[in-house]
Amino acid sequence: MKLSPGSLLLAVFLSALSGYHYQFPADHFNHPDFQIEWWYYTGNLHDQSGHRYGFELTFFRQALQLPKSVDESTDPVWRPDQIFLAHLALTDIDGYRFYHTERLNRAGPGLAGVDLNTRKYWNGNWQVYWKNLGSAQQQLQAVCDRFTLTLDLAPRKPPVIHGKDGVSRKGPAVGEASHYISFTRLAAQGQLNGISVSGLAWMDHEFFTPQPDPTLAGWDWFAIQLENNEELMLYRLRTKSGEISPYSSGTYIDSKGTAQHLTADQITFAPGRVWHKYPVDWQITIPSLGLQLTERTTLDDQELSTPGSPSPSYWEGAVTYGGTIHQKPTRGAGYLEMTGYSQPMRLGH
Repeated sequence: MKLSPGSLLLAVFLSALSGYHYQFPADHFNHPDFQIEWWYYTGNLHDQSGHRYGFELTFFRQALQLPKSVDESTDPVWRPDQIFLAHLALTDIDGYRFYHTERLNRAGPGLAGVDLNTRKYWNGNWQVYWKNLGSAQQQLQAVCDRFTLTLDLAPRKPPVIHGKDGVSRKGPAVGEASHYISFTRLAAQGQLNGISVSGLAWMDHEFFTPQPDPTLAGWDWFAIQLENNEELMLYRLRTKSGEISPYSSGTYIDSKGTAQHLTADQITFAPGRVWHKYPVDWQITIPSLGLQLTERTTLDDQELSTPGSPSPSYWEGAVTYGGTIHQKPTRGAGYLEMTGYSQPMRLGH
């Protein structure tokens, strides 16, 4: 999503193909035979006074095809055949402040990694630990110079597999897809700088090997958690010609956790008010669900941009939703990601 594969040799990695048989809890962890993988946590929190916060903690793994000379000469502990990038962001929604940072590591002697045996993903002292593999209860921890965040996360619904036949398609070519799993409603409770906070979180996990697509400019991704205990994941792929890819899609999750795939022709996205090239307001319509939602953000400046970073700039922030679903009034919150507005992106969420 955030990394560009450049001139890597893709043939040595597996592709995301239809018919994949998921096995949990193993599939919540590492897939080193696929080139790109990420574990992606976002959420909306509030303290006891009602003050609102948003957070993002994302762990990325990218496999590299090393030149033979490097592969043979480098100490196996330090060989950079897998690199690990992590992003951390906090939005003080009611305080109108945004902070983000990132770190890049090799696995090395335990600096970063993903491990089923120890039941965690980590990069330095940022980590998610699975307290219980059966119930998928997790504990998130992130420490930086601005804040410390610890959260206990408990799924209120089973994991969702997006797409059809085990793959989330991003284009027409074989393998132009991902294996994509989400926990769409995680009860969150913990501490932010010693203050008790609670709310709802969302977790995405994708693994795939990217296929070159010179037509793709970027994408817009929406995580929507409604007050009626329903959720939607929607993504809109944009081409360099300004058109919307027919491989845009989404998933609707009902109150019992049943998922329904949505195709591009079922969803209408209408971008509205723009901040620094990013459309931060949206109208979303899905007639089959009787859905009309307006997306808004309290804080426009939620762009993650770090000079010299291997990750291109992108907008990722806490947002709110209001409108109707099933022709009934509803409200909600979630996260919005927008990429490729400052420079083209190669990979899709």
